[in-house]
Amino acid sequence: MENAGTNASFWETGESSVTCRLCPWNCKISEGKIGVCRVKKNVGGKLIATAYGQTTSFNLDPIEKKPLSHFYPGSSILSVGPNACNFDCAFCQNYQVSQIDAATRFVSPEQLAKSAKEAGDDCIGVAYTYSEPLMWYEYIIDAAEKVKDKGLKNVLVTNGYLNEKPFREILPLIDALNIDLKSMDESFYKKICKGKLEPVLRNIEIAAKSSHIEITNLVIPTLNDSDENFEKLAEFIADIDPFIPLHLSRYHADYKMDIGPTPPETLLRAKTIADEKLKYVFIGNINIPKMADSLCPFCKTVLISGRYGSKVYRLKDGSCLECGNKVHIIT
Repeated sequence: MENAGTNASFWETGESSVTCRLCPWNCKISEGKIGVCRVKKNVGGKLIATAYGQTTSFNLDPIEKKPLSHFYPGSSILSVGPNACNFDCAFCQNYQVSQIDAATRFVSPEQLAKSAKEAGDDCIGVAYTYSEPLMWYEYIIDAAEKVKDKGLKNVLVTNGYLNEKPFREILPLIDALNIDLKSMDESFYKKICKGKLEPVLRNIEIAAKSSHIEITNLVIPTLNDSDENFEKLAEFIADIDPFIPLHLSRYHADYKMDIGPTPPETLLRAKTIADEKLKYVFIGNINIPKMADSLCPFCKTVLISGRYGSKVYRLKDGSCLECGNKVHIIT
């Protein structure tokens, strides 16, 4: 049965509008109107989450495609996502499901958990991904509890743009996150994404204290590809935990942006800079040999090899079998 939505979380009533308090937009929404994310609507003075359970995709993906390289490498994960986003990135690589109306199907929390459980022995759980899953907040709360009841994992692939209170409240249900840190420049977020940098940095710091976390940076020529940006990015992550993996991802022209694709040399330069501070730096969206491999930070033994469907070699119980050191990889 299709779902018409549910009551939204984190909102306040005003005289002639309601104010959504889920994300830093804090949208003030008049009767019959919607917020920036397009899936929160004022209906009769109540804020309704109209996209509850409505997913654009229902796929079994390799965990490395999220990308998560150090969270059960070689496994698969059932992946779903809403037709919504609270950013308007000019370069959006998934604009067909985040920025414009797309076909959806309703999947109940119970059905989602059941499907993940039946997806095969290598399926570890559910990833909320593809667009901006945190705009699906109410659904994730319900679904993640059902997924956990099945003994499975919950993964968020997100821009991290949420107010602190709701973010802290959802984290106990989340086992791993990949957060997209688009630039270390506030003006980039303001001009290119129509958002702010600070809430994303704050939520990365918060998430790293309770969940496995990896970071993605989409490298766009002339916009966020300076040495200074890469240095700031690596330093910020290293100050939290130098073992947090960083994924430097190749951009291609899409949505509103026609800048040419990221040169391989730029990605290699970014990795060289980030390697000075971080233990694990990967290059994605382009096939450069060995740039998806995980090496032991201590003895340089190859721990994990390959891009999708990785093969785990010299690794057991989070330690390198060659030198015995803890390498902060969950298997």
